[in-house]
Amino acid sequence: MLQGVHLTPLDWSIIAGYFALALVVGLLASRQAGSSVRGYFLAGRDMPWWLLGVSMVATTFSADTPNLVTGLVRKSGVSGNWTWWAFLLTGMLTVFVYARLWRRSGVMTDMEFYELRYGGKPAAFLRGFRAIYLGLVFNVVVMAAVSLAAIKLGGILLGWDGWLTLLVAGAITLAYSGLGGLRAVILTDFVQFILAMVGSVWAAIVIVGLPEVGGLSALLEHPLVSGKTAMLPDFSQSEVWVPLLLVPIAVQWWAAYYPGSEPGGGGYIAQRIFSGKTEGHAVGATLLYNVAHYALRPWPWILVALASLIVFPDLDDLHAAFPGIPQDKVGDDLAYPAMLSLLPPGLLGLVTASLMAAFMSTMSTQLNLGASYLVNDVWARFVRPEASERELVRAGRVATALSLVMGSALGLLLTDATQAFNILLLLGAGTGGIYILRWFWWRINAWTEIIAMVGSLIIAGHVTFVHQRIFGEPLPDHVGLVGGALATTALWLAAAFVTPREDHATLQRFVDTVRPGGPGWRGFQPATGAGEPWPVPRGLLCMFLGCVAVYCVLLGTGHVLYGNGASGYAMIGAGVAAAVALVFAQKEPAGTPA
Repeated sequence: MLQGVHLTPLDWSIIAGYFALALVVGLLASRQAGSSVRGYFLAGRDMPWWLLGVSMVATTFSADTPNLVTGLVRKSGVSGNWTWWAFLLTGMLTVFVYARLWRRSGVMTDMEFYELRYGGKPAAFLRGFRAIYLGLVFNVVVMAAVSLAAIKLGGILLGWDGWLTLLVAGAITLAYSGLGGLRAVILTDFVQFILAMVGSVWAAIVIVGLPEVGGLSALLEHPLVSGKTAMLPDFSQSEVWVPLLLVPIAVQWWAAYYPGSEPGGGGYIAQRIFSGKTEGHAVGATLLYNVAHYALRPWPWILVALASLIVFPDLDDLHAAFPGIPQDKVGDDLAYPAMLSLLPPGLLGLVTASLMAAFMSTMSTQLNLGASYLVNDVWARFVRPEASERELVRAGRVATALSLVMGSALGLLLTDATQAFNILLLLGAGTGGIYILRWFWWRINAWTEIIAMVGSLIIAGHVTFVHQRIFGEPLPDHVGLVGGALATTALWLAAAFVTPREDHATLQRFVDTVRPGGPGWRGFQPATGAGEPWPVPRGLLCMFLGCVAVYCVLLGTGHVLYGNGASGYAMIGAGVAAAVALVFAQKEPAGTPA
């Protein structure tokens, strides 16, 4: 056992109470989940938008997210958050262009989409291979990053070894997600989000008010903090603003495949869209998710990160304060749980429970999503097509357990949250353009995606393992991302013109089902809805207004916290005006077919 923070009986009772609640929800949802594979993986397709939206936010409110934000702020200042803030662009594009298309597709997973959009053996191979790759390899990396954060939280706040933290929290997560399927995941997500938000806001207020910090004004004026508060990078230093702002805004958001921010939607975002009652509920859920994810959550984490610069100025201070933490786990991201250790009894238990809830929320979603790929797109498609519904549910529970073991094991090997973030970005660099254009350009085929996928993996391997051996120094992360994205994009664009086109019947079936419209589908008329206007121009306008609204609120809140009330409230007002304009822009034009 490590030497951790002393938790009182009140703290332990709060933590135990949350664990018990999660198990109860799983048991209550298990009866409906076990009756069919769609009930297990899609919650019966009858979920309301607000519950799905909160579930998306709770999933991204993982235990590693505040750790990641803390690491970014300590290393690059507040402006370092543009590394993930830029993903709002792809999020809003999903809201106003792709959410309706995904819902119309009628598929159970985004892997099943491949055999709707493409045909023949290449489509079948792509579906199976991507299901294994995303369901095991990619999904395991995501869970490992989340497990790493749980290890650090458990070591500091609970005094547990990493394996013990993952064993306890993982077992409870496996119990409710394995029993109740997606419905249990979504219902527990709702409780987890409320608990996590209350915990993070309350913790930030208390930490900023600690004597060591001295309040908000003293925090912002402290010499170790004042140089880190800028929300935009220094434009006089290209080595700073290019990787922090230009690359994320210009390339990363559309080129990189990152969980929760997939270009064109995908992953657990698509899974929630499939679970919605209607297309309208799918759009509402994704909109709520993007607003809450970017405008509501970041500032409590940022304030705690800034305060950590005063209490633990460098890594030696962190290691000295927590000598029981293994040296290879001591990074800037450790500062967040380290700051939480200063909280008083009761609140410490609440925040600890909230962060364990955040860990369990993300893990349960990734477990259910990965299992849906392995069961629906591998087992039922290629191994046992004749399997009964109950057999498929049992297979889903086995796949869930397997994924948990693999993700937890890799989490014990990782050392830093930023390390995992960069690995995930690089693995998918350059493939994003396909996921955006395949809905609107008939020329993209299964071979295009296969070549892009293989090319991206080879390029990522070169950047990660080969470049340093040849040139003696590693390639900067942003250079590797841009180079990999451009090389992969050029590769798949060439493949789109060289490889054989999909047969006309397959393309027509896709158009009839999804009704994408636009100049990329000239020569293909849908069986229904032929008079519908192409939704993309209006969708792009709504995307722009949505981004303006959220960014104005996000940055305006920062100005208010920094004491610049006039500029802050002006920005928030501009965000509200953009939101009002968005409401009018979303309205269907007069005469549009129902």
